[in-house]
Amino acid sequence: MNFSDKLAEQIRLKNNPTVMGLDPKLEYIPASIKDKHYSKNTEAFKAAADSILEFNKRLIDATFDIIPAVKPQLAYYEMYGPEGLRAFYKTVSYAKEKGLLVIADGKRNDIGSTAEAYAAAYLGKTDINGKSIEVFGADALTVNAYLGSDGIKPFINLCRENQKGIFILVKTSNPSSGQLQDLLLADGRTIYEAMADLVEQWGSTEMGKCGYSSIGAVVGATYPKQLLELRKRMPKAWILVPGYGAQGGTAADVAKAFDKNGLGAVINASRSLMCAWKLEIWNAVYSNEEFDKAGRAEAERMRDDINKERENI
Repeated sequence: MNFSDKLAEQIRLKNNPTVMGLDPKLEYIPASIKDKHYSKNTEAFKAAADSILEFNKRLIDATFDIIPAVKPQLAYYEMYGPEGLRAFYKTVSYAKEKGLLVIADGKRNDIGSTAEAYAAAYLGKTDINGKSIEVFGADALTVNAYLGSDGIKPFINLCRENQKGIFILVKTSNPSSGQLQDLLLADGRTIYEAMADLVEQWGSTEMGKCGYSSIGAVVGATYPKQLLELRKRMPKAWILVPGYGAQGGTAADVAKAFDKNGLGAVINASRSLMCAWKLEIWNAVYSNEEFDKAGRAEAERMRDDINKERENI
């Protein structure tokens, strides 16, 4: 089963088109967890990584039965060095043990053999001493395609070979995205529209039975007008939508990413789930030590909030 069909199956099974972003900072983690690991380890990076892993596992344990996927952002692991990458690897493994799809958010890209190496690391295998060994084992990866097709083909090839997926940056949620992405080309299209057309073209060979391709797009919830336009422009692409919650995107905003059947999009929330106990709706109910319970409560609220809008499409 290709990635697109796996994603559609999980969304339908759980009636939930959302993704939990796992972008941990030490400041998010309760003191009880950090104190336990720092008392065991004199090596600071190892203690930090172990704290992050326990934090992630508790969030996964609290939500795996109601969400289809998690999206760990690699930067939050790389900043803790090799031990941080160990925490990333173990987070991916644990999430998959719990039946979750894993989207590695690395925005990787390069040209030629370097792109092949990135693709192998996250979507494939590496040959070592005559053995082909899976590396990080993610189900999908976010990719920056602004180097063109020769930087994308290695990722698409492994999507086909290994039933994986990619989400290509098209219109990102950050405020300054328009400095480049909104520029007009000679043919009248914006750069993000040209990228959307390429996503649709590249994805045409990787279609799932669900009607969507394993080659998807990233479009931010903070640009709802463009989100609606791009849904029409990329009718066969899954749209990964960051920006819900902490960045200001609402359920009404993200609803524009879905098709008339309420399919075709996955909505990400990170801080609003990891730190749900801080939200006004939950801070009188849960303490920071109950971050996992608060995360589940917010994940259920988010699911219901978005599903209500999906029903009105």
